[in-house]
Amino acid sequence: MNKFESKKSQPTANTDEGWFVQVYGQNRRLLCVLEPSHGWIFLLGCGVGILLAVVWFNIARYSEPIEPAPPTEIPQTQID
Repeated sequence: MNKFESKKSQPTANTDEGWFVQVYGQNRRLLCVLEPSHGWIFLLGCGVGILLAVVWFNIARYSEPIEPAPPTEIPQTQID
């Protein structure tokens, strides 16, 4: 039996690898690769941003309004 006539093996999907997003340019050149860690960091950043916005909104809503201090001296008008 020739080595090229061997039994065809079924392709196996390795689910432990995760996913990769590969971005190519118009000339089929690889521009960048996004790995699973990039996705998790992005989601973590979105979560922290939303948490920060909610906390900032609640602090601003319950704090006392800032009023300008009244002037201590009345400015004199200059008449020429």
